Amino acid sequence: MSQPTNLPSFWSRLSLAFGAFFKTLGDAGFAARVRDDQVGPVAAPAPAPAPEPKPAPAPAPAPLRIATPDAALQLLGLLQREARLIDFANENITVYADADIGAAARLVHEGCARVLREHFTIEPVRGELEGSRITLPEGFDAASVRLTGNVVGKAPFTGTLSHRGWRARDVRLPQLADKHDAAVIAPAEVEL
Repeated sequence: MSQPTNLPSFWSRLSLAFGAFFKTLGDAGFAARVRDDQVGPVAAPAPAPAPEPKPAPAPAPAPLRIATPDAALQLLGLLQREARLIDFANENITVYADADIGAAARLVHEGCARVLREHFTIEPVRGELEGSRITLPEGFDAASVRLTGNVVGKAPFTGTLSHRGWRARDVRLPQLADKHDAAVIAPAEVEL
């Protein structure tokens, strides 16, 4: 299977991870598919498309920016401190009753929401309500809107808004001390 050419950004992956995390907690069927590694379009493999004429070579992609992991590690540390997210994710929850998992998920949810409110201003990418019919004109921002379903032809595209998307308008992460090791997400604790 070929690699997708438009890989999701860190923030898109974080949003997907949170969505999958809470869907796994609330939907036993989804959790079973995750466990059995059957999430996504795994039904029958699509038939091989008929060979198409080779298009002209695309222009060279823009150079990629090198992302330093410090901000991601800092965010992970905040989520651990406020929501115990890493502890929760590393816990074997199969031994607990659903009510116990739900109570723990409520605490994780509250802590994650607190971190997001305190350190980010997040707004929807699209202003329309989910379920609205919208038309995307030619030249729409493909980084802000992902087309799903039966995508054929060229814009304008008319479809149903299934998710409004999220955009970080402002990020307010604390400054790091010069010698701070961002890789230490949460220090070990020793009670005396």
